[in-house]
Amino acid sequence: MSVPKTQMAIVFDEDKGPLNYREIAVPTPKPNELLINVKYSGVCHTDIHVHAADWPVKNKLPLVGGHEGAGVVVGMGENVVGWKVGDLAGIKWLNGSCLSCEFCYNSNESNCAQADLSGCTHDGSFQQYATADAVQAARIPKGTDLAQVAPILCAGITVYKALKTAGLKAGEWVAISGAAGGLGSLAIQYAKAMGYRVLAIDGGEEKGEFCKSLGAEYFADFTKSKDLVEEIKTATEGGPHGAINVSVSEFAIRQSCEYVRSCGTVVLVGLPAEAKVVAPVFDAVVKSISIKGSYVGNRADSAEAIDFFARGLVKCPIKIVGLSELPKVFELLKAGQVLGRYVVDTSK
Repeated sequence: MSVPKTQMAIVFDEDKGPLNYREIAVPTPKPNELLINVKYSGVCHTDIHVHAADWPVKNKLPLVGGHEGAGVVVGMGENVVGWKVGDLAGIKWLNGSCLSCEFCYNSNESNCAQADLSGCTHDGSFQQYATADAVQAARIPKGTDLAQVAPILCAGITVYKALKTAGLKAGEWVAISGAAGGLGSLAIQYAKAMGYRVLAIDGGEEKGEFCKSLGAEYFADFTKSKDLVEEIKTATEGGPHGAINVSVSEFAIRQSCEYVRSCGTVVLVGLPAEAKVVAPVFDAVVKSISIKGSYVGNRADSAEAIDFFARGLVKCPIKIVGLSELPKVFELLKAGQVLGRYVVDTSK
């Protein structure tokens, strides 16, 4: 395939700096990398945190953000095996890892100290051509709608891994905090497909109808509830067996430790800057609850999450805009005005 020398991208040169839509060089893949013509990229709340530099991770600068890129392989380094030009490939948050430490050996590559992160330490998917380690790049089935699959590459994989981390059984209740957002809307669908009963938590009538349309059995509106904890306990006859916190509310995380039932599991996914987990020790011990962090999925989790999508069991509600409109999308995300997921078309 013909590859141009230059391309359009969204770049920021300093943390919190302007998001510039400009022409840059097309990268050359390293011996272990694929060169992917990114057709679409989802926009994740993590991209906001990276741009704001409010996490304890040092960004590459200048930086092309984005880590939900879906496209076509147009080139590769000389050491790559198992891929060919024309294959569909996905760019994930985890771009690469050392593959030789204890975490990589045990399929916890995301915990590798040498992990390379798309749109953070490695130029990401807010450009027309991007590189990805061939080992970690996601394999996308032929014929897949690339705009629709893009959010699965982070949001989908992340919530699927979180649901697995909760260790639930079919028929048990799971509460999803921040349920109407990009991660939450997918979490509802994955949970239903895995056989769980879903209680969705978010604010506003529109979000409530949206969550129910995706399969939530009960919607708890934190803007109207007089006692959210008691409402959730009543609706689930004692509290959900698991709670998935994809919201970025420290208060919501604290509440999940209160309403989860005895022997239940609270899973932390959303990453509000400088937030703390607050749980009364007496209650946590007597109720025997577990509090677990869940990061991004490994290669097996990724393949499984994409398979759910390929079989039509999950679908992310998306709105497609041009890459040049990304700064406006960032503002909408900051204001909490996004239902589902924005996806950028890199050709515009």
